[in-house]
Amino acid sequence: MSAATTRKQPFLNRERRRILYAFLAGIILFIIGELVRPGFASPSGIRAILVVASFVGIVAAGQTFVILIGGIDLSVPWVLNAGAILMVTSSLGHDARAIPALALTLGMGAAVGALNGAGVALLGIPAVVMTLAMNGIMQGLTLGLSGGMTCTSCGAYAPPVVQAAVHHSFLGLPIVLWIWIAIIIVVSFLLAMTRFGRMTYTVGNNARASHLAGIHVSGVTIVLYALSGFFSALAGIMLVGFGGQAALGMGDPYLFQSIAAVVIGGVYILGGRGHYLGSVAGAISLTVLVSVLLAFNMPDYGRSIVYGVVILALLLLYGREEENG
Repeated sequence: MSAATTRKQPFLNRERRRILYAFLAGIILFIIGELVRPGFASPSGIRAILVVASFVGIVAAGQTFVILIGGIDLSVPWVLNAGAILMVTSSLGHDARAIPALALTLGMGAAVGALNGAGVALLGIPAVVMTLAMNGIMQGLTLGLSGGMTCTSCGAYAPPVVQAAVHHSFLGLPIVLWIWIAIIIVVSFLLAMTRFGRMTYTVGNNARASHLAGIHVSGVTIVLYALSGFFSALAGIMLVGFGGQAALGMGDPYLFQSIAAVVIGGVYILGGRGHYLGSVAGAISLTVLVSVLLAFNMPDYGRSIVYGVVILALLLLYGREEENG
């Protein structure tokens, strides 16, 4: 009976349907954009939108990890911003310094994330409070150590190899998209095919039961927040490669967008269910939505209203799905 029931389970379960919805939304928005502005959905236009979506998607990888255990990371803006500044100030635009600067920047992001995880897991501080406080701490440290971006090295450019990773292409695709594809494969494999991924979902469903089952809940939590910090710092590196130089406030848009991408992609906001592929679809759909609104010449306040309405509508829709089983 159990085996028969298993065989009858639909291929398009709730999580997969949500991923499909997010991808379909992106396709529909591309069609609308093409109707409003011919050339919007041309190969070059699609590539440009996917490059922008990759930055959101990289941050959303970390956000997905922590939301899967019912957490959230509000320190994204200034971890990303600090990563961008640390990259240029430690490399000073030289390729010879690029690898040590990369290691230093990614290590900083992971360390800050691990502190977030330790505060949540070991000290019992709510994730919203801990990560918001860390965002403030990182903002203060970044502004203080850089002198408000007035330090001599703050005006340095990203190393050419980092800029090439964003602007150059390989086999017809920008290298940054190949990097994102690699992240999609690694994160999806980690969550779906490894013991660590299974522990992540188990902790997200019931942390207390996970502890009783012998899972090191605190350790899993710390590692997941460290990964979130790592991906925020990586996005900072990619963004500084895209723009050439670091700037204050460059991480601000990515807090809301990373959370929105995860929600649009159908990851359960209370943890335990969802896939990074959904966050990828959410990042693409959100970026296309922004581009379509820009094509309509909608002002900033209008775009913010639309973002909020879309997120609330999706949460209501997914909530009804949960109630209906």
